[in-house]
Amino acid sequence: MADKKVIIGMSGGVDSSVAAMLLKEQGYDVIGVTMQIWQDEDEFVQEEEGGCCGLSAVDDARRVAQRLDIPYYVMNFKSEFKEWVMDDFVREYFRGRTPNPCIRCNRYVKWEALLHRSLSIGGDYIATGHYAKVVKLDNGRYTLKKAPSYKDQTYALYNLTQEQLSKTIMPVGDYTKDEIRKMAEDIGLAVASKPDSQDICFIPDGNYQKFLYEYTGKKLPTGNFVDKDGNILGIHEGITHYTIGQRKGLNLSMGHPVFVTAINPETNEVVIGDNQDVFESALEASQVNWMSVPEPAPGEKLRVQAKVRYAHKGAEATVHMTEDGRLICEFDEPQRAITPGQALVMYDGEFVVGGGIIEKAL
Repeated sequence: MADKKVIIGMSGGVDSSVAAMLLKEQGYDVIGVTMQIWQDEDEFVQEEEGGCCGLSAVDDARRVAQRLDIPYYVMNFKSEFKEWVMDDFVREYFRGRTPNPCIRCNRYVKWEALLHRSLSIGGDYIATGHYAKVVKLDNGRYTLKKAPSYKDQTYALYNLTQEQLSKTIMPVGDYTKDEIRKMAEDIGLAVASKPDSQDICFIPDGNYQKFLYEYTGKKLPTGNFVDKDGNILGIHEGITHYTIGQRKGLNLSMGHPVFVTAINPETNEVVIGDNQDVFESALEASQVNWMSVPEPAPGEKLRVQAKVRYAHKGAEATVHMTEDGRLICEFDEPQRAITPGQALVMYDGEFVVGGGIIEKAL
C-alpha cells in the first residue's frame, strides 16, 4: 500500500486519530487534514468538551499527526459548508422542517469537497473515523455495512455516491468505541479519553433560535396553535421553535399531554394533537440515493428495515418508487414522529439499501 496515498479527515477526536494510526500500520501513505468549515481564524474557540471544528480540534489533530509522524494540514472549506449546510439548515427551519445538517455535511463537504481536493493533490483515497464499513457487493455496487459499535453511523452516510464510496476507507468500522479508545491509550495518544462532540458544530451552545436570528436577521412571527379541526388553542412563538412529536415547551394548559403533529408554514400554524395523532403508517421521500441496489423500476416493491431518524431502531416496511421519482415507504406498523426534513434510511440486515429526505407523512 506504500504507493497509495490516503487523505484522512482529522477532527482531533479519538476516532479519526486511531483511523490515521490504523492506515499507517496498513502501509498507506497517510496525510492528515482538518477541515476549517465555519469559523474565521479569530472565531476559533477553545471548546470545553472538544468539538469537531474549533481550535482544540486543530491543536489535538496536529499533535496526533506529529505523534504518528504524518504530514498535517488545515484546509478551508468555509464556502462549501456555508452553501451546502448552513444555508440549507436555515432554509429548512424556515419552511417548518427539521433538517439533519450532519448528513449534508458528510455528503457535500466531508466527501464531495474533500475528495475533489484530495484527488487534485494526488490522493488515491479519503478516509474518516466514522463507525461504518465500506464493502463491495457481488452485484458490483458499493454500500455501507453497520459497525459493531453502538455508535454505528451508517444512518448519516446513506447519501454517499458510488464514486465516493469507491474512494473511501473507514478503518474504525470493524471496532467498537471501547476498542478504539484502548488502541489510543496503548500508543499514548492524548485524545484517548476525549469526550465525543454532541452538538451541531456551528451551534455549540445548542440555541437554534439565536443562531437563526443572528444568521439571517429575521425572526419568524408568532402564530396560532390549532387542533386538527382548526380550532385555536393558543399562541406559538414562531414555527422554528417546534418539531413533530414535541411535547415540552408548548406552554399549553390542556389538562393532558399534547404533542406537535404538524407544522404549516403557509398558514403559520402549529397543529396540536394527542399521542396517537403522532403515529403514521407511510411517508413520501425525495432526493433518493440508492446504495446496495440500483434504483428499482417504478412500482417495483422492496422489503426493507427503515429508520426515520438516527435514534430510531428501524421498522419493517415496503418501499417503491413512483413515476416522478418519489419514494413511498409503507410501514407494517405505524411509526412515531415522521418528520419532514429528516432522513429515511433503508437497510437490508446490516447493509444500507439507500435513503432519502422525508417530505411528508401519508
